[in-house]
Order: sequence, then C-alpha cells, then structure tokens
Amino acid sequence: MPSPRTSSTRPRRLAAALAVAVALVATAGGTGSAVPGPGATEAPASAGLREAMFVGNNWDGTADVIAARGDFHRIGRVNVIPDKEERLREIYLNPIKLAFFLGVRSGPGEGHDQFVDDMYATPDGSSMVVSRPSFADVVSLDLRTGRINWRFPVAGYRADHMAVSPDGARVAVSASTANTVHVLDIGTGREIGSFKTGDKPHENVFTSDGLLWNMSIGEVTTALDAPWLDWTKGDRRITVVDATTFRTVRVIDMRERLDAFGRGDLSDAVRPVAFTPDEKKLYLQVSFYNGLLEYDITTDRITRAKVLPGNPKTDPDRTTWVNDSRHHGLSMSPDGSKLCVAGTMDDYATVVDRATLQEGPLVEASKPYWATVSGDGRSCVISESGTDRVTAIDFATGRRVASVDVGDHPQRVRLARIPADWTGSDGSR
Repeated sequence: MPSPRTSSTRPRRLAAALAVAVALVATAGGTGSAVPGPGATEAPASAGLREAMFVGNNWDGTADVIAARGDFHRIGRVNVIPDKEERLREIYLNPIKLAFFLGVRSGPGEGHDQFVDDMYATPDGSSMVVSRPSFADVVSLDLRTGRINWRFPVAGYRADHMAVSPDGARVAVSASTANTVHVLDIGTGREIGSFKTGDKPHENVFTSDGLLWNMSIGEVTTALDAPWLDWTKGDRRITVVDATTFRTVRVIDMRERLDAFGRGDLSDAVRPVAFTPDEKKLYLQVSFYNGLLEYDITTDRITRAKVLPGNPKTDPDRTTWVNDSRHHGLSMSPDGSKLCVAGTMDDYATVVDRATLQEGPLVEASKPYWATVSGDGRSCVISESGTDRVTAIDFATGRRVASVDVGDHPQRVRLARIPADWTGSDGSR
C-alpha cells in the first residue's frame, strides 16, 4: 500500500459497526437547530486582519493556522473540540448515536474519530466555523478565546463538507446520513434553509450566478467496490439549487453523461470539483479513477477525460482505497490555465495544463487529500494526510516550494482572514 495509514482490513473492521448503523438508518431522523455554546460571547470586529490558511487535522481535533504564502509557516493552533467530554457523554447515552459514531470511526475514519472536516472564517475574522463529522454538528469557535459561539446539530449522524457564500454571510454543510444540506447564517448559526440531495451529500460550491451545487457520492464505506456492483452505491447526482430560495433548479445525473461519452466503466460518484473562472466548465474527480473529467455546463456534456499516471506501488484492490477515492483533491489557478490534482492513493500531486491536459512533474506526497490555492494564487496547497504536513507546489513550474508540519491527518485546507495579531487559542505555537 502507498500509505501506512491506509488500512487493508477495512471490510473486516466495518462489518459489525456498519451492520448496526445500516439497520438503524431507517429510524434515523431529527433536524438541526442552533444551540448557544458554553461561555459564548460577542467577539468585537478586529481592526486589522491578515490572510491565512486553515488546515483541519481530522483525527486529533485541531486546526492549524498557517501563512497563506511564502514559507507557509505555522502561526498557531485551534482546539476544535473544547466540548469533547460533553459530546461523548451524549453519544454514549444514546444507542443510535453510538452506533453511528462507531460506524464513522470504523468506516470513513479508518479506525479514528473524525473531529474536523471543513472550516471557514467569519467575515470579520473573529471566528472559525467547523464541521465535525463524528459529533454530527457545526460549531463556531472564537479565535481569541477558543470558546464555542454557537453549535448547530445537523440532521442525521454525520456532518461533512461545507461551502461559504460569496459574501461570506452563509455557510452550507452536508448532513451525509440525512441526504440534506443545511444553509446557516455564519454569524449566528441560525438555519436559513435546507434542501434534499442524493445519497451521501459531499462537496458543496456556491457560484456567482446565485446557485449552490451539491455533489452526492453514495455509499463509499462498503466493500462492494467491484465495477459490476456499482449499482449498490445508491443515488448519486449533482443537485443545483437557487441559493436564496433553495428550490431545485437542476439535477445532473453523471451516469447518463458518462455513458454518452463512452465511459460507462467509470463511477458517477462526483468527488472534488473545480469551476473555470467564467463558471462555464466544471472539472471533476470520480470514485476509483486516477484522473479527471471536463464537463461543459452550457452543452450539458462531458467533453474530455484525462487519465493520470498510476503508482506501481498502489494496491490494485479497490476495497483498500480510502472511501472509494483514487484521486481526491482538485483546484484551479486563478487565471484558469492550470489544474492541481491530489493523487491520493498514488502518493503524488501534479499540475495539469488545462489547454492540453498534459501533467507536469509528479511531486511525491503521502496520501494527499485536498488541493486549494495559496493567497497570492501562485501555488497549489495540498494536505499530506500520510505524513501530517501541508505542501505548496508552484503552478508555473509544478515543483514543490514549501512544506510545513501540521497535526494528525490533515484534510481540508481553506483560505481565511484572521486578526493580524493572532497567534493561537490552544496555548501552542
């Protein structure tokens, strides 16, 4: 296997916990509501802000804050689970919550609890808003005190990817076991609206035309990964809604588009995506595929596919690939000329020329799990979940320019603005 953290015994680990969870899912219910956090106070708007990047360390429940350019040095750290004991008491006293909590640990968590998935800063830079999969919630944390401003329990039993609106005022979060996306006021945690999706909503993206896109990925923790069993993965689709009314504008079934393109062999579970600057084309990764697809939004068809190199050391057994991912992480340079790809199970990242789809140097990386763009737009920033570090790759040369150590199992990396004098809220540097 390419990474020591990737378990090859997933099917055996999953059996007990997921059997219970699947049996109970039919009775799962409940909707989220904002709950004030202990010691929550109104944080004053900061007089001066600086650009930074949030790095979510999924397995240890922290988020590192690093510089958004240059050497990407670590500025400080945030404890995103200050209420851990309280949450665990709630879970262990509720058999259904406990079944799903253990299911998350055995399945997507690869034997670990998932304490932080996604993060964004509030517009005034005073707080970090975090989705916490194992706790099935979203919280706002005061960056100066580390205290919880508000907490929103999502519907169902797991919170996943988020997205922030162009004006920074709203945050969307996928409630993956409830097939629901909640849209919250980022300052108060109040639910503004919600909408239903396909099975297991995942990635969310707001676009400038007032729409919100959600990609549902279906079941990714079962061992039924053979191509002929793809139908068991559930209802996977892209749901596009009006970002104000949350009414469905469009549903895109990639199965039909893939078949029309002659790639009926590929999964239709859409993972990370990247829009072109004019939002007329969408680049996407799908489960089990070491490559990417180009989708023309106007003509509603897949126009190109790019197969990227496989690593000879990658285990060919698809059941060992983390949550059905082969490659998971995609971003685009601000001018739209380059794509950056995290080749998760193949242990590399690479910059791809968008015009020719030719890849650049393969930059060795240990289970890279995400790709985003630096503050100055010059670099692609990937999380290396296998070696607990973040690496920046120059878009122009395709070469590594910096790496910085972070916490246990970094995944999502997001640009943010924080108080200029902030150095950490958990006592560490």
